[in-house]
Amino acid sequence: MKKSLFALLLMLLSCTVLAVPPGVYRVDARAPMAVTHEAVYAALEEAKFWVVFEADLGASMAGFAERWGDELNRNRLDGIRSIVVCNAWYANQVSNADPDLLALCPLRVNLVEKDGVTRILFARPTTIAVGSPGIAVVQEIEDVITRALQTAAAAAEGR
Repeated sequence: MKKSLFALLLMLLSCTVLAVPPGVYRVDARAPMAVTHEAVYAALEEAKFWVVFEADLGASMAGFAERWGDELNRNRLDGIRSIVVCNAWYANQVSNADPDLLALCPLRVNLVEKDGVTRILFARPTTIAVGSPGIAVVQEIEDVITRALQTAAAAAEGR
C-alpha cells in the first residue's frame, strides 16, 4: 500500500501543471481552429455580443519570419486569432455605472491552436473592475461570455 501511494505521489509530482493566470478564462476544444472559430463566432452572436473585428495574428506574425528568425513561434502554435466583440446595451450599462470602465469596450476572445486543440482565451474584465461601482454589470458580461465560450467549445467538439 505504501509503495502504491509513493508511486502515485511521484507520478503526480512529475506532471507539469500549467496554471492559467487568474485574470484569464480558458476553455479548450479538441477541434481545429476553423471549427472552433465558427462555433465561438456563433455562440458569441447568439449571446448578443457582435463580432466587430477579427485579426489573424498568426498570419501577421508569420510575415516577420525573416526578421525574427528563431524567435518566431517558439511554441510552434498552429494558429492565433483574435475576435473583438461588443454589445451596445452592455456598453451603455457600463458607462452608466462607471465611465472609466469603457476602457474594456470592446472585449476580445483569442483562439490559439496547437496539434488540433484550440485554446479559447478571454481576459476576465472583472479583474479590471474590482472596486468599481460597475463591477456587477461587468460580472454579468463576464458570465454571459464565459457561458458562450463553454457552449462554443462543446459545439466545436460535437457534444
